[in-house]
Amino acid sequence: MGIRTMPWSEWIELDSTYPVYQRVRDFRLETRGRKAVRVLPLREDGIVKVSGGAEAAKELVYELAEYLSRRYPTSFRVTRISSSSSSIPSLGGVPLSWDGRMPIRSVEVKETGAKFDLSILDGLQGVEMGEEAMRIATGLVQEDVAIMIEGRSDGKYYFQAGSICTPGFWRMDDKIGMSLEEIHTSGNVPQFKEKLEMSMERFFRRMPLDKPVIRNNYFIQVVKPSDITVTDIDPEELGWSESTNGAEDEFVHGHGHSAEPAAYLAPATLRLRSERQTLRRLPRTGAIIFGIRTYLFKMEELAEERGVAGRLASAIRSWPDDVGMYKGRKMYRDVLLRYLDERAEKNGAEEGTAGYPY
Repeated sequence: MGIRTMPWSEWIELDSTYPVYQRVRDFRLETRGRKAVRVLPLREDGIVKVSGGAEAAKELVYELAEYLSRRYPTSFRVTRISSSSSSIPSLGGVPLSWDGRMPIRSVEVKETGAKFDLSILDGLQGVEMGEEAMRIATGLVQEDVAIMIEGRSDGKYYFQAGSICTPGFWRMDDKIGMSLEEIHTSGNVPQFKEKLEMSMERFFRRMPLDKPVIRNNYFIQVVKPSDITVTDIDPEELGWSESTNGAEDEFVHGHGHSAEPAAYLAPATLRLRSERQTLRRLPRTGAIIFGIRTYLFKMEELAEERGVAGRLASAIRSWPDDVGMYKGRKMYRDVLLRYLDERAEKNGAEEGTAGYPY
């Protein structure tokens, strides 16, 4: 699906699943450590010269605190630094606040009771400071976040910091430190070199401060049935789709959907996994923030909506071979298409059903 301009009010979305997502994210942060949250230092080797991700991470957490407390005032409570304070959080001499107000000192999430002290960042430096900032960001939003920073010598954008707790199909360890080009080619993204590379690089370099953008994509995911789920923290395999990709620590980068088809593969264990992806540039560091908000929908519920089953079946059938391989169609195709065809026949179809990429 194409990129479109994002209204500022839609940068961060909250919904009723917030507590569930945050339990999963907290668990992933606790059990995966720096495989879930990581910040890289300055890199200068060969032709690559790119700043570390720490300052952008600090800017991000202050941006989130300002945005969330204004966009969702009943969900977030903030305190601000006293006007008499001798130390004001800043980057490059510019205070980390909006509208001339004093910077935020702490954020409380009313839904979960979690409290985050932003002033702790002033006592830290470098990677340690950046990773603490990213841990705070993890506790504030349901989005995963990748911070992309422009190289000073080659103009390419590099993945220099991330909070990646619910990726499902990829691991941060396999991609952090890579350029935008390397991320896509190493992951075997279909037609990237031929159709997307040059335009994407130009888009990142030219992206203005005042025009954030948004796009959506989708995959099909398998989950374990309730009678064999081993954890009640993440029964939908939001953090890592083991049913689809096999064990996380044994995963081979660039080989998604690598598990053998599960014996329990059935309409009841199939999910539509949709990613809401946002891009915005930070005003002080110039870093680009790539936000990834994941939604999981039960196939059996989606297929009951008039027209959805036929539309989705048409799209899956129309994927080019390389797209079908990338999305793992072989694993679930027969079971899913048979089910969608049955539901489409029963529930009726919309006129003008569209194929790929819809």
